[in-house]
Amino acid sequence: MRSNSWLGRRMFIAVVLVFVLVISACSSGGGNSPSTSNGGTTPRATNDKPDDTNKEPAGNSGEGSGPIVELTVWDAPKPEDPQKSLTEEVFSEFEKQNPNIKVTHELMPQGTNDREVFVTAMAGGNGPDAYHAAHFPIIGDWVGQGLALDLTSYWDSYADKDQFIESSLQAGTIDGKVYGFPNDMYVTGLLWNKKLFEAAGLDRNTPPANWDEVISFGKKLTNTDKKQYALTLLGMEWADWWFEYYVWQAGGDLTELQADGTVKLTFTDEPTVQALQYYKDLKWTHKIVQNNVLQSYQDNMNDLFQGRAAMTNGASGSFGEYAANGLDLNDLGFAPYPAGPSGKGPSQIGGAYWILNPKSSKEKQDAAWKYVTYMMSKEVREKYYQFQMDNGIFPNLLSVRKDVDPGQYTTNVPQDLIDGVTKAAAEARLEYYLKERLTPYVVKAVQQALTEEKSDVKVLLQKAQEAAQKEVIDAYNASVK
Repeated sequence: MRSNSWLGRRMFIAVVLVFVLVISACSSGGGNSPSTSNGGTTPRATNDKPDDTNKEPAGNSGEGSGPIVELTVWDAPKPEDPQKSLTEEVFSEFEKQNPNIKVTHELMPQGTNDREVFVTAMAGGNGPDAYHAAHFPIIGDWVGQGLALDLTSYWDSYADKDQFIESSLQAGTIDGKVYGFPNDMYVTGLLWNKKLFEAAGLDRNTPPANWDEVISFGKKLTNTDKKQYALTLLGMEWADWWFEYYVWQAGGDLTELQADGTVKLTFTDEPTVQALQYYKDLKWTHKIVQNNVLQSYQDNMNDLFQGRAAMTNGASGSFGEYAANGLDLNDLGFAPYPAGPSGKGPSQIGGAYWILNPKSSKEKQDAAWKYVTYMMSKEVREKYYQFQMDNGIFPNLLSVRKDVDPGQYTTNVPQDLIDGVTKAAAEARLEYYLKERLTPYVVKAVQQALTEEKSDVKVLLQKAQEAAQKEVIDAYNASVK
């Protein structure tokens, strides 16, 4: 999901949109559930050591009296949220445990883009004290803009800090400082229809292991008479989201973050060129992808649901969506991506962080930290998973907490799907640095390669790099020097 996700872009839209993507993807609704639900001046750090009470993940017992600290948090559940009753119960329990903290829960203000709404509100001094949807690809920019508090002193004193999986902290830790508290997370991988594999004479439980097998399997899985094809490509306005996986498989990336904080573009490096040529060949030479390579993400998903596409990209938080659209989970496989020339097929991790407002008072920041640790405590996370299990809501199969196992709350999920998610998460990467700003340049090159058979991928990537360097990177690098 492109967080910048399978979360800002509404990719892998699950039955319960509490885990927000793709990525565009990202819902502005309450991010309290563990289900389906990266220039400038560095913000000031909190140098005061938090109270010992911050070590309790589920909040205080409610004892004591003192001044009321009022918080505004953009995490109110939407009216249609099936978990609304539980969320309100969780809110009420926090108030009982912390009578000196009054939290006003609000929905994000209306706007065309949740990230723009947040940045605009912060610039105008109207931002929340805590926000749950700082997505993996954008948090670095927000830290540079002074929109996220340095949480390092809080984190160092947090009793449960070792209970969060290491990869969940990667994007939110910048220059050795913690700015993001993990809220939710997903991992991507190859998703395939086992029934279509079997019908094509392939082992239903064995996905392609490398690029060559993608082609050989793909030719067997493509049947024009049945309007069936092997593999979905993403060529619409999020094209760089899936394309970057192929660059990783070729051994590269689209940008390199330098030691001094500047960014180097690598659009014209050999792995990127090799990846785009392969991507193009899947369409024009091997003809194993959909005819309309510019069709929407949802149309890609519809092709999967209706048995036209045999393979696509999947995410750990989207199996509920697949089941809701008529797919039998026993007939789906999930695994790490096929290896490219690098010999590897790393998956992508995405998700969102809680961040605190650096302009809030110290009292509010302390209270907000207490609230966030409560919401992400083992007890509260397990309440959500239990509620989902009791109410037929499919969970995200990847938890940010090591001590909360989603597998214990799923009774109808094949073990091989859970194992596939775990295996994919073992070797995963963040989306490329400055993706939010560079997407249009990469997308243009990918789209031309997919729609112009005679195009030269090296020329396309050279043009994209020159434009991105001039219009984005030069100014960005100047701002961080």
